[in-house]
Amino acid sequence: MTSPRPAAPPAGDTPRSLRERVYEELRERIIEAEFPAGTRLVEREIAEELRVSRVPVREAMQRLEAEGFLSVRPRRGSVVTEFGPEDAEHLFDVRENLEGLAARLAARHAGAPELRALEELLARARAAAESGRLREAVSLNADFHRAVVGLSGNPLLVELMAPLDSRLRRLFRLTSAASDGEPMCGAHERLYEAIRDRDEAGAESLARAHVAATRASALRLLNDRRSQAG
Repeated sequence: MTSPRPAAPPAGDTPRSLRERVYEELRERIIEAEFPAGTRLVEREIAEELRVSRVPVREAMQRLEAEGFLSVRPRRGSVVTEFGPEDAEHLFDVRENLEGLAARLAARHAGAPELRALEELLARARAAAESGRLREAVSLNADFHRAVVGLSGNPLLVELMAPLDSRLRRLFRLTSAASDGEPMCGAHERLYEAIRDRDEAGAESLARAHVAATRASALRLLNDRRSQAG
């Protein structure tokens, strides 16, 4: 287990907010590889570390299992799942289609305030990438993807993409390198320009091309790691 981070829950925590807090804490540790693939999570140990009862930990772990972050193995209990090439392929298949649609709709619906917010995200991501703050750049680039989906104006699309967000962030974290900062920022800036210019077809094409390029590099890295491990 990693060293304790959170303090005891505030006295006013409701059962719902406590469950959510524990879930988010465990999910973030998995995404950030503080709990790498294969790590066994023990309910009692986590409850002691987070200074909560075992009930919210159990519920958080059940939720993470349903979302594919944990699996239950005989004689080992709950273990952090591997994010392998097959998982990435499935995610990219969905991303390419849904994010292409989101970009097209964002070009149709985004207003001036939303475009300014998107531009600010891009500026922060580029600053982080140029300063070598890879983790921050990865997080901001994930925020950019989420923001484009939000600008689609389609609540059903937002609802469909929401469960993929954490998996996408985990993929970015596992496969991003310092050298990716400039290409990723450039791709996002070109997509922003198409959205700003109301170029629906161009925005969709750029979004699909960006996902395809990310797919190729991510799968190459994941397959290389699997080969080295096995």
